[in-house]
Amino acid sequence: MEIVLITGMSGSGKSVALNALEDAGFYCVDNLPPELLLDFVELEKKHNAPRVAIAMDVRSATSLPLVPQQLAAVRALGVEVKSLFLDATTDTLVRRYSETRRKHPLSRVDATVDERRALVDAIELERELLADLREQAHVIDSSIIRPSQLQGYVKTLIAAPGGQLTLVFQSFAFKRGVPTDADYMFDVRMLPNPHYDPELKHLTGRDQPVIDFLKAEEDVERMQHHIAHFLESWLDALARDHRSYVTVAIGCTGGQHRSVYLVEQLAQRFKDSWVTLKRHREMDALG
Repeated sequence: MEIVLITGMSGSGKSVALNALEDAGFYCVDNLPPELLLDFVELEKKHNAPRVAIAMDVRSATSLPLVPQQLAAVRALGVEVKSLFLDATTDTLVRRYSETRRKHPLSRVDATVDERRALVDAIELERELLADLREQAHVIDSSIIRPSQLQGYVKTLIAAPGGQLTLVFQSFAFKRGVPTDADYMFDVRMLPNPHYDPELKHLTGRDQPVIDFLKAEEDVERMQHHIAHFLESWLDALARDHRSYVTVAIGCTGGQHRSVYLVEQLAQRFKDSWVTLKRHREMDALG
């Protein structure tokens, strides 16, 4: 039996993730009270349900502290559990609530409180209440990705083999903001930029002319070696610490050339030793 637990900030895309899992053949339950988790899993085991997705959120705030204990009991039953946490920046969440005109589940507005300030306060309170769950899950930052991207990321993650650490390499553009879901982040904007070569400007780090350009640069090779050496030094320790996912974000100015190249090269280097996934945030948005 496989269970995917989806938690995260209100407005971050949990319903989109749940729909992606339903499309992938999971039996999905939204807003299950944490105190019912163990009983629900035992029931589904009796029904021989192979794949179940469960969403929990701050509407069950009073019982959220029970979740880690409940998950330990579920794993003791021999059930594989993958935990995903959907997140977004506060500004993004405020904008989404403003666009939909929905009320945050923790909002308390009265005549003496500014509505936007009340919403920001509710979001920050929610972050505090969910902090422990975020720490124990794989985080996906949905701030600037499309729903279809989010669905693709979720499906790729749940397709990865369980029971071992999964290494996620992600390229991004600093000009569009840093990802909040990265465990480690590397800035490669100081490296030679193919953008300024007219013949390479409209290509990407996956195209051979750009690959040849960057491979010929000593600083690029040195950066790649330093990142790889750091990861090789610490991945075993992270795995012993029972980490399920480690996300390594590599950023350049536009998220098209240098960061994409390094993600591709590093994913190739580590794929034989670890379960390895790739994301190209800016390029995926165009796909």
